[in-house]
Amino acid sequence: MDELSLTPEQRAQQREMLARLRAEIETAGGAIPFRRFMELALYAPGLGYYVAGASKFGAAGDFVTAPEISPLFGRLLAAPCAQVLERLGGGDLLEFGAGTGAMAVQVLSRLEELGRLPDHYFILEVSPELRQRQARTLEAQVPHLASRVEWLEGLPHDFSGVMLANEVLDAMPVERFRKGDTGVERQWVAWEEKRLLAQWRDAEGELAAALAAIEAEVGELPPGYRSELNPSLAPWLTAVAESLRQGLLLLIDYGYPRREYYHPQRHMGTLRCHFRHHAHDDPLLLPGLQDITAHVDFTAVAEGGRQAGLERLGYATQARFLLGCGLDRLLAESDPLQVADHLTLVQGVKQLVSPTGMGEQFKVMALGKGVEGELAGFGGF
Repeated sequence: MDELSLTPEQRAQQREMLARLRAEIETAGGAIPFRRFMELALYAPGLGYYVAGASKFGAAGDFVTAPEISPLFGRLLAAPCAQVLERLGGGDLLEFGAGTGAMAVQVLSRLEELGRLPDHYFILEVSPELRQRQARTLEAQVPHLASRVEWLEGLPHDFSGVMLANEVLDAMPVERFRKGDTGVERQWVAWEEKRLLAQWRDAEGELAAALAAIEAEVGELPPGYRSELNPSLAPWLTAVAESLRQGLLLLIDYGYPRREYYHPQRHMGTLRCHFRHHAHDDPLLLPGLQDITAHVDFTAVAEGGRQAGLERLGYATQARFLLGCGLDRLLAESDPLQVADHLTLVQGVKQLVSPTGMGEQFKVMALGKGVEGELAGFGGF
């Protein structure tokens, strides 16, 4: 991953991004909080990882998400979507960060088969390049449904229907902390000797208070313990709840309940970076060119949702959720005589439900407002 392996365009982007970070650091007096660094690295206009034009998904990108692993993923998500649309007497769908557009194609195709198409399929996407790619995918694969899709700049008002967020929460900027000899320390990012450097300073205010509340619940964390907090989570859920008049918010991401998230054995935290399918733990390397993510504290999601007025309607591992949505039935409907396609489908399904991989690491949480009855994917769990 050294600079010699970068394309000329990537090297130019790095120069611009480092200049942007250096200017912000100097303006701030010599250092910025890690959370601000992560926000710029991922979302700085024209330079951030999620808004610049480089390919991110699939074999040519940096990582692969569930809709690219198996076409059954989105088709299975359509099960609770169809239920909610039926109970509401219609409505819309909204997908946060639609990636390549593969999940939109899968969900819409299955809803069409079920006779439960939404009035609109909204996509909230920050990347202009990805918007174009999503439009091309939809036009190529479901041209007769493409007119239902509309891209938004922000959350809609008075939304009724289903909101889908697959691997969205993990991309929110986080605070990094560690337990120092004299108390809690917060990570900052400085510019020294022509490079980015991490610094640790005493944490104050909201971060210290938040960690104290966590330790009151999970027990005191040992000296040297490092991890993350997501201060953006509760405000985001509040904004979503204000937008949602009636319906469902379905969240799929890798994460843990709080006691597992802040387990003593997880003493180096959960922050991970991805570049060309290589995972590592140095977020200061190649800012803007690599993905930076942190696992999700699903206890915090449930708490934030409740405070925002959303009811928790379900929580399960991805494996149990997909099986509860009818994975076995959909897989059986594929034609085993088309051996190559069937084997590919089976291999993809194994990745989605593997107990040592996505099946257990990924969780699914349903939050809602004004939705009655059991939802597909969560029955009996």
